[in-house]
Amino acid sequence: MCSLFRTQDPASYAAETRAIRLHGHATSIRLESAFWGILEEIALKEQMSVARFIGVLHDEVLGSDGEIANLASFLRVTCTHYLRNQDLHAQQVAARLQREAAEKVAVVA
Repeated sequence: MCSLFRTQDPASYAAETRAIRLHGHATSIRLESAFWGILEEIALKEQMSVARFIGVLHDEVLGSDGEIANLASFLRVTCTHYLRNQDLHAQQVAARLQREAAEKVAVVA
């Protein structure tokens, strides 16, 4: 087997619980440290905190699908999806930020 996998730092797969607020309700999410790191990377690119990113993502999924059966699993798959589609994510973030900047200019004018 590849040493890349067996030589991982055990801290990367240690479970970590973080408290966040969703719609004013306190909840906690337990994920492996590696996933928290990826969520931090995504949130940074989205220009928001991890808690805010999770809240926005949660609201968007509820709006389109009506429910999230397992939020922790959804977040893990979100991380995997991000890793496989980083170029597309970068394009979508750039387009959104450009639209938001144009809207601000239009409001000021």
